[in-house]
Amino acid sequence: MISESDLVEGCRQGDRKLQKELYERFAPKMFGVCLRYAGATEEAEDILQEGFVKVFNKISSFRGEGSFEGWIRRIIVNTAIEHFRRKTYLQPVTEREEETMESDYLSVLDSLAEKDIIGLVQQLSPGYRSVFNMYVVEGYTHKQIGELLGISEGTSKSQLSRAKAILQDLVRTHLDKKQKQAP
Repeated sequence: MISESDLVEGCRQGDRKLQKELYERFAPKMFGVCLRYAGATEEAEDILQEGFVKVFNKISSFRGEGSFEGWIRRIIVNTAIEHFRRKTYLQPVTEREEETMESDYLSVLDSLAEKDIIGLVQQLSPGYRSVFNMYVVEGYTHKQIGELLGISEGTSKSQLSRAKAILQDLVRTHLDKKQKQAP
């Protein structure tokens, strides 16, 4: 197996075999990231491809500070955000709605498989899905989310709150269906 530093250097020099190796090594994990932002598998594949084009175009700017995988992940997440921004706008939620929507949704999510959770998150609108993923999965602050998406910190908070409430409803519906299907 080729070392990560040799892989990076080969890609910097335009070696197609090493670019393929890099893609095959990191694409499966990054596809999971894309799925969290996308509404469908095809959309996730588009984001992944666009993201890796950027990785190859920007690989000369990788300085070796931090992990290479983290550097790729950041490009993929930013590509997903850009994709979302081109596609749609965020839906505003009032402050009053935000206050009434905080709930125990995490305990409900614990009872689901990861595949089910990803499927439910994909049902959120692109705006809610992006804020939810950036905050819950990627660990961005509301301030950072606001800057990246061009929204206020308050809007980010309300989007997250609304996403949680919608997810809670989706989870309940999902669990009810599963219960009815059980013998």
